[in-house]
Amino acid sequence: MLHESLAINLYLARKHGGPLAGANVAEEGQIAMWSLWAGTGVEPHAINVLYHRLGNPHGAKDPKIADAAVEALKGPFAVLDKALAKSGWLVGDRFTVADLNAAEIVRYAQAAPELFETAPRVKAWLAACQARPAFKKMWAARDAEPA
Repeated sequence: MLHESLAINLYLARKHGGPLAGANVAEEGQIAMWSLWAGTGVEPHAINVLYHRLGNPHGAKDPKIADAAVEALKGPFAVLDKALAKSGWLVGDRFTVADLNAAEIVRYAQAAPELFETAPRVKAWLAACQARPAFKKMWAARDAEPA
């Protein structure tokens, strides 16, 4: 049984194939790499940006924690910005499950717009990911949920 969203996405892409999945073993490796990179190197800091700039269910906002998280994300954002220079996508010159997984994690850092101003390709990539019809449909369903 799978219960981690990134793993579930990887499983579904592999099971069903199509353009979200790796076209070959090399792409599958890159997809796994970017998903793990986002989950381990970005998510802990991005969650702190979200919780400590916008508020969180586990305690009060803490600007010092938010500022430290923004500082910690500058390096990963530079790595991502450089990776997006080739095609605007992470793997195979197309939107894949790597983009889906990484974009959902990077989304948490949107409470720190200064990160995106110094990484313009990340900003454009995230906007492109969020402009996809599936994202818009998911976000509309989420907004319709009771509070």
